[in-house]
Amino acid sequence: MEPQKPRHPDLHPAPAASPPAGGGLVPSPGAATDWDEDALRNPHARSDKAARVEAMFDAIAPTYERVNRLASFGRDAVWRRELVRAMRVSATDVALDVACGTGDVIRALAGQAPPPARIIGADFSAGMLAGGDYSGLKIPVHLIRADALRLPLQNGVVDLLTCAFGVRNFQDVDAGLSEFARVLRPGGRVGILEFATPSNRLLAWANRVYCNVVLPRLGALIARDHDQSGAYRYLPRSIQTFDTPPIMCRRLTDAGFVEVRCRTMNLGGVALYTGVRSGNGAAR
Repeated sequence: MEPQKPRHPDLHPAPAASPPAGGGLVPSPGAATDWDEDALRNPHARSDKAARVEAMFDAIAPTYERVNRLASFGRDAVWRRELVRAMRVSATDVALDVACGTGDVIRALAGQAPPPARIIGADFSAGMLAGGDYSGLKIPVHLIRADALRLPLQNGVVDLLTCAFGVRNFQDVDAGLSEFARVLRPGGRVGILEFATPSNRLLAWANRVYCNVVLPRLGALIARDHDQSGAYRYLPRSIQTFDTPPIMCRRLTDAGFVEVRCRTMNLGGVALYTGVRSGNGAAR
């Protein structure tokens, strides 16, 4: 399915916020885009992180959903259902799924009773957007290729915003969360799924062994590029060097959200963050 521009009159692109084609993340000629050992030392500190992440997802898009199902033993679908349930979807909602990938959350939102009035999916990976299957959905789905830090939407036009396992990949987390607050209406709901490191030492050790040893081998076995992009080496390193739940909650509060909560799942390995867009002034 080709990406579509939003057709709702309130959702036309804001010229100042529109990124260049591809999110402006096309690497310079000769630039490295795979996750080698040097880049993995501290992936979140890389100035070229966004370009590497975009290239990585383009490479793994054809096998992305299959690896997710196998690597999580099917639990990823449960986590996404919990995310959607926490959003308290109503029939009049305009929903935005950021870093929508191949559409897992979009399909879960569309399967709600009632579903939202319309869903927008945004991702900067053309490969991921092209890999989504939305056949049979009964509500409008509009796809846009865009950088999460510069969403091509007007202020305050979205009722609920979801992001599953995408915030960790942002070039600038605070800028991304502020952008979430900008496009949400006052009182709008945000829901974010992210991986976390369990607080229990034994569980943290088991999680580390699985992520560092089992997952890269599984990804390399299934991925069509045999993980030449380094995606399944980047994943565990990006989790181990990312924010703890208390820091993420503080970031959400600083971005303009209230009623911020975190619920952990999968023995502490997955965190579900929820919040409400403050009604006091513009997003910071």
